[in-house]
Amino acid sequence: MNGSTLHKTATDCAEGLPGAVLEHPFGDEWEVFKVRGKVFMLMTEVPGRPVVILKADPGEARALQEQNSHITPGYHMNKKHWITLEGGEGVDKNLVEELVTDSYLLVVAHLPRAERPVDPHTYGNGNSSRGAR
Repeated sequence: MNGSTLHKTATDCAEGLPGAVLEHPFGDEWEVFKVRGKVFMLMTEVPGRPVVILKADPGEARALQEQNSHITPGYHMNKKHWITLEGGEGVDKNLVEELVTDSYLLVVAHLPRAERPVDPHTYGNGNSSRGAR
């Protein structure tokens, strides 16, 4: 998957998540997706390379980085809790959608129950791409 397809795939997935909102708090170069005011995805270009920055469970983030050279620690974010994804071999639609959804659910799980647009423990059950890793 190339960089422009990566951005489009990630955007399409994020826009389909309940309560997700696109903002540009850092200017037009950064697309920031939030749920209930909390960031779950950022997109920009890092020296000409389109990247997607996502929240990830620390253990899973480490494993993802070991398994895929296109996944690195979060650019300008906490390196333990965020990952950066760029286009390349082995990056496909299912992986992008799974990582975007996982990031969203990590953020939703830390919201007060009354503010959660979905139940993070049951949302996506039955989606064939979830848990496929």
